[in-house]
Amino acid sequence: MVSQDKVTVANVIRAIGSVFGDIGTSPLYTFAVIILITKPKIDEIVGIASLIIWTLILIPTVQYAWFAMNLSLRGEGSILVLGEIASSLTNSKKARLIHRAFMILGIGFLLGDGIITPAITILSSVEGLRLINGLENLQQETILAIAIIITLVLFSVQKFGTGKIGIAFGPIMSIYFLSIFLMGLYYILQNPTVLKAFSPLEAISFIQNHPIIAFLALSEVILAATGGEAMYADMGHIGKNAIRVAWIFVFTAVSMSYLGQAAFLINNNLKVENPFFFGANLLLGNNLYIGFLILVTMVGIIASQALISGVFSLIFQAINARLVPLLKVNHTSTEISTQIYIPVVNFFLLLGVLIMFFVFRESEKMASAYGFAVNVDMVITSILLAYIYFKLRKYPFFVGSIFLFLIDLTFLMSNTIKIPHGAFWPILFAMPPIFIISLYVIGQYRISQKGRFMEVEKFIENFNKVYPNKCHIKGTAVFLLRDIKRIPPYIVETVFNHGIVYETNIFLSMVKKDSPFGIKSYFKEDLTQGIKYAVIEYGYQEIVNVERELRNLDINERVVFYGVDNVYSEKLIWKLFGLIKRIFANFAEFYQLPPMKVHGVVVRIEL
Repeated sequence: MVSQDKVTVANVIRAIGSVFGDIGTSPLYTFAVIILITKPKIDEIVGIASLIIWTLILIPTVQYAWFAMNLSLRGEGSILVLGEIASSLTNSKKARLIHRAFMILGIGFLLGDGIITPAITILSSVEGLRLINGLENLQQETILAIAIIITLVLFSVQKFGTGKIGIAFGPIMSIYFLSIFLMGLYYILQNPTVLKAFSPLEAISFIQNHPIIAFLALSEVILAATGGEAMYADMGHIGKNAIRVAWIFVFTAVSMSYLGQAAFLINNNLKVENPFFFGANLLLGNNLYIGFLILVTMVGIIASQALISGVFSLIFQAINARLVPLLKVNHTSTEISTQIYIPVVNFFLLLGVLIMFFVFRESEKMASAYGFAVNVDMVITSILLAYIYFKLRKYPFFVGSIFLFLIDLTFLMSNTIKIPHGAFWPILFAMPPIFIISLYVIGQYRISQKGRFMEVEKFIENFNKVYPNKCHIKGTAVFLLRDIKRIPPYIVETVFNHGIVYETNIFLSMVKKDSPFGIKSYFKEDLTQGIKYAVIEYGYQEIVNVERELRNLDINERVVFYGVDNVYSEKLIWKLFGLIKRIFANFAEFYQLPPMKVHGVVVRIEL
């Protein structure tokens, strides 16, 4: 993992390329959507620009780059990490359940709005084609077809990994940010009065004088801050300080772009549909604009790629946190451990993006669905920040977090007006993962309560009666278990009911560490004669090669036993849980154990 204190040019450029795609592409459509929805007058443009600037200051800068990034588990951050930190600060089971509920909601809504990010960034980029000479009358069906082709190619290459081409992301994004900075500066120099937007008094005055328009505007202003959460989520493998330095550059670039668009709108009496693309076309001319449009399209693809990789990483963290069923996970790089591919997640993300294309067809309409779900995550984040800082007795940060919560809540209230106009789609997308994760977590808890587990002391006592007097099977058997204190039912049935006792029996536990990387395998003290106890500790971003770790411990097993829960119930909800258990991968498939050696022992569990 990158040192939190190490800031190098390479790390900063890497951060620019991998963290700020979403927030960096927001200037493509944010101002265009705001003027479409609010129909502002010229004297209201600076007030709207001030709302955008101060949203960037309060949410990405204060809430994420400052408050959230001060909190981590060994340098790693995400909404899951905040939930785990909050849970570690209390002994209350009810409080921990609430924290876990927040984590599950966070995952669901990030997925819900995450589907829109590739759709809106790619589509808005392609729509810029209409400003090229000769393409003014390009049909929306043609625009959609190009966007769909780009999307299909993007999702189809995920299984091959993007680590090598990812090296180019930083320089490309840096050129893009420098370009929008210079274009923004050009139009600001034509109308420097827009710089008044940096004063919070402009935003406050706009809200006071135009409360209804301001309330409508806030539902779209939040689009400028989408992607701010990526700073916190990517902190662990890039470095806190590198991201913060990169954000100074990115904040300056996007702020100048928004202010330049405001100046362009004022200078043209609001007679343009999209100030970003129209301003670029007017300044650059047709030939240079084509090159700029290619750059913008590449940036849209990079932003989408960052989102997809981020979702893979989040789901993998959730799997290791035992919040999500075991899904098939593939490493796509032997050099970069964070490069992973989850086929089922990739498929449903692609399906969601295609649905967004066919339902909304235009990026402006798509924006009416964008922002609500990620706004829910902002509210959850501010609640967890307030709770954690209160528990840590850092009262200035606690008060600040309460203020941020009120800001996030105001945005959320404004976003509710978007629900009938399309924001219900990300909610619909969020509901299935929230339901599946909740059912899985509750079901696993009920199994731990209903399953016939045996205390390790009693198991050893019974084993000592059986082992000396029984004919042993030659060789070594490995039994997989989570907690050595409670022996799972499948081991009890295998050894005592089925009479399967090997010469050497190894109980193997997989222990997740707080740190993201690193694998350590070792033996602990033997439990008794005939039973050894081995442990594999692994970082929560690691995919463990169990077979290799067994060889490192000089274990040459004949068979690997694991438990298969066969859930029986008369209630529909638990039948669904049983179906989830059967559909998703089991332990042996997830860790890619050699199929000729693994043996799943089915245990009937009634819920």
